[in-house]
Amino acid sequence: MTFDEWARVGLPKLLRFATVLCGSGDLAGDVVQDVAIKAHRHWDRVAAADVPDAYLRRMVVNEYLSWRRKWSRIVPRPEIFATETVADHAVQQADRDELITELAKLPRRQRAVLVLRYFDGMSDAEIAETLGCSASNVRAHASRALAALRIELAAPKSFQNTGVTHAH
Repeated sequence: MTFDEWARVGLPKLLRFATVLCGSGDLAGDVVQDVAIKAHRHWDRVAAADVPDAYLRRMVVNEYLSWRRKWSRIVPRPEIFATETVADHAVQQADRDELITELAKLPRRQRAVLVLRYFDGMSDAEIAETLGCSASNVRAHASRALAALRIELAAPKSFQNTGVTHAH
């Protein structure tokens, strides 16, 4: 398969993955563009991989994890929007926004583990291979990340701390 053939099919999938990972369509576009340039330059090596898409996903994760060294002036802001519409989605949107905000607060490796696990559906072994660490390290990152999200998402909202009550 040539780079051009892969790009027609694989690039949109890689961009969707990067958008969830980065929490920003703009940052994801930059990350995927950098990865695509590197992949094109070294396509023989990428195409020779057992699973080129996994190789490219790993490149995206590595680029995302190291972006701060290169682009320290950029501050990512989550902007993932629902693509499905439902009759009354205000509550779902608020929950999604809150989850994305809390996800963005996690350390990069923890966030990468959750995105690879829940968005990309990868096993711990696949995540470990992608991140270059052990499966037990992946489980530890996931456990810490999920615990942090549970604490933050269960915390009372600021208006509840002011004595204002609200009924469900």
